Amino acid sequence: MRVPFSCTSKAKLHGKTVIVTGSNTGIGKTTAIELAKRGARVILACRSKQRGEAALQDVKRESGSNQVVFMQLDLASLKSVRSFAENFLKTEPRLDILINNAGLFIFGRTEDGFGMTFGVNHLGHFLLTNLLLDRLKECGPSRVVNVSSGAHNWGTVDFDCLNTHKDLRIGTSFVAGQRVYADSKLCNVLFTYELAKRLKGTKVTCYSLHPGKLHSCGFLFFMKTPLQGSQTTLHCALQEGIEHLSGRHFSNCTAREVLAKAKDPVTAKKLWEISERFCDL
Repeated sequence: MRVPFSCTSKAKLHGKTVIVTGSNTGIGKTTAIELAKRGARVILACRSKQRGEAALQDVKRESGSNQVVFMQLDLASLKSVRSFAENFLKTEPRLDILINNAGLFIFGRTEDGFGMTFGVNHLGHFLLTNLLLDRLKECGPSRVVNVSSGAHNWGTVDFDCLNTHKDLRIGTSFVAGQRVYADSKLCNVLFTYELAKRLKGTKVTCYSLHPGKLHSCGFLFFMKTPLQGSQTTLHCALQEGIEHLSGRHFSNCTAREVLAKAKDPVTAKKLWEISERFCDL
């Protein structure tokens, strides 16, 4: 099925391994199916064992591939992230593409005391990526794809609040929740920008993107089906010849300009450093 703004890459992925976080539902699940259809070994990294194993059967059936594996990963627990990475590195010899797809908009605190939206959407993925970077470098050319959102345009990063409250902002109103979601998505874009700088000279490239479908969030521009929503993720993961665009933000399979705050080198470096400290890296 051809969809508007679709990924045009014909890349086959036999012998390649891909991790997709949050792949038991929606865009993540569809992304996993599409990658498995191309021959990739796909690791479904999901929090719920029950939902992950149900998704495993669906992905295998819909892709016609048995090269699909479920591995438990709770991004709200830094211990779980470390355990997942250790288990993965021990059992899987390759990692070619890491897709940090999982995201949520929820109040509460992570196991480590961070705001839940910040902890899952940014910090868990930050730690996961760093723990897997050496394997990505060994298997290069390889890619990191961070699923962000157009909501990042409304975000800010309040370092005083992060230092004091281990969260991007305080408040439990619906509006505060929307704003902290936007803040976390700005973190995704800044993380990608800084990561690209640190990966210069390696064969690993990275990209952030707006998929065009936001769940449980007020920043709804237009809705896409999961297949349409997965196209920009697939483009960033597979498209040939975009390596020189490492660190850039994509929407509808096209590199987009971002606001100055989303590519501010001082903010990006500061976010990296506080994230390192929070993760004990």
